[in-house]
Amino acid sequence: MSTYDPDALECLAAIVEEGGFERAAQRLSITQSAVSQRLRSLEAQVGTVLIVRSRPLKATAAGQLLLKHTRQLRLLRADLERDMRELAPAAPGGSREEERVSIAINADSVATWALGALTPLAQQGLAMEIITDDQDFTHGWLRDGQVLGCVTTLKQALRGCKVLPLGAMRYVAVAQPDYAQKHCPKGLTAHNFRDIPFVAFNRKDDMQGEFISKAFGLKRVLLHQLFVPSSEGQVRAVLAGWGVSVVPELLARGLIAQGSLVNVAPAHALPIQLYWHCWNLESEVLDALTRALTEAAAQALQVA
Repeated sequence: MSTYDPDALECLAAIVEEGGFERAAQRLSITQSAVSQRLRSLEAQVGTVLIVRSRPLKATAAGQLLLKHTRQLRLLRADLERDMRELAPAAPGGSREEERVSIAINADSVATWALGALTPLAQQGLAMEIITDDQDFTHGWLRDGQVLGCVTTLKQALRGCKVLPLGAMRYVAVAQPDYAQKHCPKGLTAHNFRDIPFVAFNRKDDMQGEFISKAFGLKRVLLHQLFVPSSEGQVRAVLAGWGVSVVPELLARGLIAQGSLVNVAPAHALPIQLYWHCWNLESEVLDALTRALTEAAAQALQVA
């Protein structure tokens, strides 16, 4: 089996993660020609192209396999760094870029319970990258080997991964009180929702339609939607009177109690079951991430 140069592997990862050769060179503190040379050397060793020079740059299938391998090496280095810190606590700290571990978490979890779960690990020096996406799509990052774990709605474990249930995040429909009084004084109904704009996360977000569909027993729902790609931003847009939005109850609870928001469909809520998927590897870092997320979710989310 071939042994690949770790510097060349990190070069490949830098090109893909930074989106180009120039930024990869800046990250690695080498020249752009050195980046190209390392990539050519790695492609010659593998015997195939690893990067599709498109906009944006993409890794080929072979490139994706090497990227997954590179991220597994990062995890091993992070484990070693953690062990060495325990044996030699006075040793200089600080993680290098190539020791960073990446996980994908849906934006609503980041905005509510997940950051608190990860804070102790960040304070201990674990270099992390959190990638946000819709909860129905975060598993794609794990399947492609771009992250070592993800919070997702997918129940079935991906190949080479393990899965743990986290609990259900409860979603409610909210509006600013004056807006609700003007546009839906009796709340959302099966007859008035079409006349009200809904603030969604992005075009992949089907939360608003799913809520209406289940609340009113409708098979097909067409909504007038506005898009704000931030969980907190959706709430701010609703507070500003943009329309109605279906958001995590964890995010809206305090504002509802203060009277800044009202629940416009109090008889309805949408529970979304979440799961933690991660590579099935022996790793203290991975175990620490798993433990932190599952313990925090047990406190914040509903039992399935």
